[in-house]
Amino acid sequence: MSKKAVVLLSGGLDSATCLAIAGSEGFECYALSFAYGQRNGCELEAARHVAASLGVAAHTLIEIDLRKWGGSALTDNIDVPDRKDLDLNSIPVTYVPARNLIFLSLATGYAEALGARDIFIGVNSVDFSGYPDCRPRFIEAFQKCATIGTKAEGEGWSFNIHTPLQTLNKAEIIKRGTALGVDYSLTRTCYNPSKEGFACGKCDSCHLRRAGFAEAGVKDPTPYA
Repeated sequence: MSKKAVVLLSGGLDSATCLAIAGSEGFECYALSFAYGQRNGCELEAARHVAASLGVAAHTLIEIDLRKWGGSALTDNIDVPDRKDLDLNSIPVTYVPARNLIFLSLATGYAEALGARDIFIGVNSVDFSGYPDCRPRFIEAFQKCATIGTKAEGEGWSFNIHTPLQTLNKAEIIKRGTALGVDYSLTRTCYNPSKEGFACGKCDSCHLRRAGFAEAGVKDPTPYA
């Protein structure tokens, strides 16, 4: 009988690969996506396609309006900078305050209700934009918090937060996903896509994606504006 796992699925390259890895490890996957007021809403359609293509047990969409307080170029009227304009030594304006903390908290509640002890998230601390909620230290602390704050501690078990992409660069992620049959043409990763869903090709996310496909020697199926 398969073990159940909740897998955070944004619709991007990393989360699609993470979902494929969870499935390859024998987990019955329950994908969880969020409509949080993000400007790249086309990723939600991508998440639906990815979930269907990888055969999840269920795909749940939760709505949270993080535009109510903004504070990010993804959830506020702040321009998304081009990669060339970024200060790579500071946290960029595309960081959404406490996003992974919020998402993992809800994933923990979902997992507890399902009877699942495992949660997968596609965070990465190699080819990433410097977000504090993608670092191993945060994940380790959250895993302890999730266990202490639920029935897990009283029953003598703990939650497992899996981060299989944590130390992989983008090319390595793409090679891993390709080997597992991920269809990257279904994914969307851009911070500032057009209304038609085309990637801008200029933001940091597009830069990392393009460079990753080139280094991996895999054709980039992304529709750029």
